[in-house]
Amino acid sequence: MREAFLLLLGFVCLSFAACKKNSVSAEQQATIDDGKIQAYIKANNINATKDASGLYYQVVTPGTGPYPTASSTVTVNYTGTLLDGTQFDKESGIQFPLAEVIKGWQVGIPHINTGGRILLLIPSALGYGSSAQSGIPANSVLVFTIDLVGFH
Repeated sequence: MREAFLLLLGFVCLSFAACKKNSVSAEQQATIDDGKIQAYIKANNINATKDASGLYYQVVTPGTGPYPTASSTVTVNYTGTLLDGTQFDKESGIQFPLAEVIKGWQVGIPHINTGGRILLLIPSALGYGSSAQSGIPANSVLVFTIDLVGFH
C-alpha cells in the first residue's frame, strides 16, 4: 500500500513538473508574439505602427470625421484570421459596444474614423490569451481587417 502511495505521489510530482516546463510567462509570450508579428509584417510587406500596448496596426483607409472612443457603439465589417491565413470569423454590419470586445479592438479601432479600414495584428494578450476559442488556439496572434461603417 505504501509503495503504491509513493508511486502515485511521484507520478503527481512529475505531472506538475512537466506542466511547469511547458508554461510560459506573460512576458515570454509577449516576446514570442512580437517576433511572430514582426515576421508576418516583413513577409507581407506591411507598413505597421506598434502601439504602446503591443498592438500593431496599419491604417489602410483613414475615413472621415471624429474617432470612436472606448465608450462608442460601433458598426463594422470584419474578417479575422490567424497568422497562417486560417479564417475563423467574418461578419458584415455587426454592431456592438467597443467596451465589450477584445482589448485589441478597443485599442485599434479608435485609430480610424467612419469609412476607414484598419489592419490589426493583435498579440495573444490583447486577444484571447491562453484560452482557446472556437477555431482559435490558445496564445494565438490574431489578424483582423476591419471597416468602420459607423459609430455612436
